[in-house]
Amino acid sequence: MMLMSLRYALLGLVAQEPSSGYDLLGRFKISLGQVWPATQSQIYTELTKLADAELIKVSDEGARGRKEYSITDDGLAQLQHWLTETMPKRVPRNEMLLRVFFLGLASRVQARAYLGAVDEEYTKVAQHLRTLGEAVDWDDSDLSVYGRMAMEWGERFAAMNQEWARWALEQIPERRA
Repeated sequence: MMLMSLRYALLGLVAQEPSSGYDLLGRFKISLGQVWPATQSQIYTELTKLADAELIKVSDEGARGRKEYSITDDGLAQLQHWLTETMPKRVPRNEMLLRVFFLGLASRVQARAYLGAVDEEYTKVAQHLRTLGEAVDWDDSDLSVYGRMAMEWGERFAAMNQEWARWALEQIPERRA
């Protein structure tokens, strides 16, 4: 249910700091883009829905129709309810593992290439997260403390996938028995 989670991601960002759609798009890409990607049109559409539902309000208007949004009391209450009283839905689909399950239908060379590509991809993800983490001025604010926790999960997830891909490569025999 992407839009519902997008809704709460935007409420959370606006709760931390009043922001324009443009500002939110930038903050979203930097802080949440690795775990919950969203396009510009999805973000602006959801901002309109949040404003219509009175969960955010326009707190300032600038040049060229720029609107800055802040969270309302109802919006903060909904965000807190979602954070503390609901459990995330487990997404049981994993296309990468579905492909792995059927790699026996491909040649050994193709299977090795696929698993090598998984390793490469997560190596890139890990490097991107390290670079991003080095660029952030971490402090003791809530955004930094909890943002760092989320980034650590991403780093560990990437490392686990790299380790698994390398292990899986070792499991493929050189030739059929």
